[in-house]
Amino acid sequence: MRGQPLIVLLAEDDDGHATLVMRNLKRAGIANDLVRVSDGQEALDYVRCEGAYSSRTPNGPLLLLLDINMPRMDGVEVLRQIKENETTAQIPVIILTTTDDPREVERCYKFGCSVYVTKPVEYDAFVEAVHRLGLLLQIVKLPQEVSVSEAEVS
Repeated sequence: MRGQPLIVLLAEDDDGHATLVMRNLKRAGIANDLVRVSDGQEALDYVRCEGAYSSRTPNGPLLLLLDINMPRMDGVEVLRQIKENETTAQIPVIILTTTDDPREVERCYKFGCSVYVTKPVEYDAFVEAVHRLGLLLQIVKLPQEVSVSEAEVS
């Protein structure tokens, strides 16, 4: 039996960046569901099926594209909370941010990010970076998302 298709969750507060990322992932051949949230708390709520997403049922692999600089809760805190929770720790998190501070890169890897990608400032370079990310997402294999009730049974 084939698994469910990958859901790409984009946590990005900048509308322009979100549009560019989503458009260029589609252009790179990603036909998967792309869900966008605009702050860190929304990202956690989606992953945990809480708040506005309390009726969402985990159904297949989930990958989080996470900006660092966001309102309500920054991306590093989202990453920390996801990776500290046994139920959500297996979710791959790709940091996609304009922040290129080596200390921030190190901190994100320490908390368990899968990949750290710096968004180039120049438009064409940004488009190319997202296109390459889309190509990577086409070949990567990811674990199925686990619901809280399934995790309690295990």
